[in-house]
Amino acid sequence: MRVADTMKKKLTEALAPVRLDIIDESHHHAGHGGAHPDGESHFRIEIVSNAFAGKNRVARQRLVYDILAEELRARVHALSLATLTPEEEQ
Repeated sequence: MRVADTMKKKLTEALAPVRLDIIDESHHHAGHGGAHPDGESHFRIEIVSNAFAGKNRVARQRLVYDILAEELRARVHALSLATLTPEEEQ
């Protein structure tokens, strides 16, 4: 299974997002440190979920990092996050 698919499955199960976009930006980092020859090493995730309500930006990001801990240890070198509640997205 592709890394992006695994991350999507985990985030969907854990956070029931209203919107989830996982963008592979690895091609922008080819030849840089941490870049994997097959790609799927640098991602931008935009996620909108009620699970973020009442949490500050750092707590939201920690929640996502905890969910994706295995991917961050094994393959993902860089992760950019936008974490919003449905109300914040409007």
